[in-house]
Amino acid sequence: MARTFLSIYVLLFSLDAFAEYPQSWWKYIPREDASSWEILPQDANDGEVVLSKRTELGVFSNLAYSPFYYDGDNYNSIEGFWQMMKYPENVNDRRFDFGYEMTRGHVAMLWGFDAKNAGKEANRIMQEHEFSLISYNGEFFDYKDYSFGSENHYRLIFEATKAKIEQNEHLRLLLRKTKGLILIPDHRQGNKPKSYYYHEILMKIRDQLI
Repeated sequence: MARTFLSIYVLLFSLDAFAEYPQSWWKYIPREDASSWEILPQDANDGEVVLSKRTELGVFSNLAYSPFYYDGDNYNSIEGFWQMMKYPENVNDRRFDFGYEMTRGHVAMLWGFDAKNAGKEANRIMQEHEFSLISYNGEFFDYKDYSFGSENHYRLIFEATKAKIEQNEHLRLLLRKTKGLILIPDHRQGNKPKSYYYHEILMKIRDQLI
């Protein structure tokens, strides 16, 4: 009897705690309206929430417009920061003669699929020239080597994401509001270097928030 009462108490306590979160975070979206890559808000398991672009949590996407300042430069999104590393830094950069139509500074100011498509164009150009390295502050590295390059890239993305959160009060408060929930990406990622797992980066940053 005591065990049954305890179980009911725990269940009611859990439901009460769950009720503190906006239910719009789990709103139902018809599957036929979803993109093929999409994990929908209602796909979350108990104790999880999807960082869906269909809810206010979409601001945590790398694609989201979220201006921040990092290491002496301004950016409009994490995606822009990520993709600009595929572009030449200056005229002495070996990629300068590859035929890029956009500059590194231009890409840094992009967000959304404009930023993502700039990265795809850079990938195409680099493949044509059989070149696979990206750069930051003059240092070239392979961000998909699952070794030094991947670790360096992760550090940069983590620090840039932290800057994005710390410099935007709305994002900081909203991230803190998700405390107690496991953050889930809104797309399937597969096996990739850890810099891709933005939801895990955000949970680490959340743990550091005062």
